[in-house]
Formats: sequence, C-alpha cells, structure tokens
Amino acid sequence: MSTGKVLIGVLAGVAAGALLGVLFAPDKGSETRKKILKKGSDTADDLKDKFDELVNSLTEKFEAAKEEATELYEQGKSKAEEIKKDVKTAMH
Repeated sequence: MSTGKVLIGVLAGVAAGALLGVLFAPDKGSETRKKILKKGSDTADDLKDKFDELVNSLTEKFEAAKEEATELYEQGKSKAEEIKKDVKTAMH
C-alpha cells in the first residue's frame, strides 16, 4: 500500500473520531456546530499541510533522479566518445 493512501486513511480516521467526539459531547447545538466547523477547518488544514509535504517530497525525489539521470547521460556520452576515438585510432 502506498504511503499516500495510508496517510489519507489515517487522517480520515482522525477526522471521523474528532467528529464523533464532538457530536457526542453534551453541548448546545450551536456550540456543537461551532466545534464541528473548527474541527473541519483544522482537519482541512492538516490535510493540506500533509499534501504539501508529500508534493515537496516527491518534487525533491524527482529532481534528484533527474540530476542523476543527467550525470549518467553525460558519463555515457563521454565514454562513447572515448570508445569512438579508440576505434578510429585502432583503424588507422
């Protein structure tokens, strides 16, 4: 299972637990609605933060892989040029 799916599942469970806790609390309806709105807002902020962290992590990994691929390409290109020179030298 991917990390993203696990993270979403955990956050959904936390949100559901918080909502149930607020709904079963012995408060007035208006207070309960305020708490639900606050919890919903807090959960949305947490989800946004986690999503941003995931995107940043993936971006960093992509950039590192891109740099490594560029280095490997340059090394391969250099090696191919060396072999080409060696072949030309050997043929003359």
